Amino acid sequence: MKEEAESDDQAVSASSRVPQPVKVQSVEPQSVEPWLRGTYSEIPAVARAVVHALELAAEDAERWTANLNDEEINRQQMGLPSVGWQMRHIVRSVDRLLSYAEGRQLSEEQLRALRSESEPGTADALRLELKAGLDDGRLRVLALVHDDPEAVRGVGRKNLPTTVGGLLVHVADHTQRHTGQLVTTSKLILGQRGALQGTQHGVSR
Repeated sequence: MKEEAESDDQAVSASSRVPQPVKVQSVEPQSVEPWLRGTYSEIPAVARAVVHALELAAEDAERWTANLNDEEINRQQMGLPSVGWQMRHIVRSVDRLLSYAEGRQLSEEQLRALRSESEPGTADALRLELKAGLDDGRLRVLALVHDDPEAVRGVGRKNLPTTVGGLLVHVADHTQRHTGQLVTTSKLILGQRGALQGTQHGVSR
């Protein structure tokens, strides 16, 4: 009996070390970042992370560019690339990278879009392009979830080697890198606007 009791205790101890399923609580959208909302749990982790990165980029860009006017969104603050350039570069890079992931090379239209990223545009047009492009990117990532992440892909005219998984990870990495730059530049512009308004109203800062 003593041996049986010890065996039962060992079984209980072993089972306590087995990871238990985590109960995911539903949360209100935008109360936490997308990766903590429990969404897209039905798709593989890498693709899920990419989708969440695109969603976070869309939300951050909407928040920090909503009040920028046409002049501000095209301004090269302190010599930095403009917010408008960042918006175009984010969404057009997503398009190009996903084209490679889909096994295609770039079209003439995509190459023309690449060359025109620095051209000025209206704030409304830039916001619409960013939202539409990130929405399209999310759907294209979801369409790739069943592809082999180790499938070989070629990038650019030199056909540099990578994989579907490598391209998807870079979509997330590149998008978040430039979204961070977009947010920082927007903060500088909004901060300068506040300082100018304070000076105009006779407020010492």
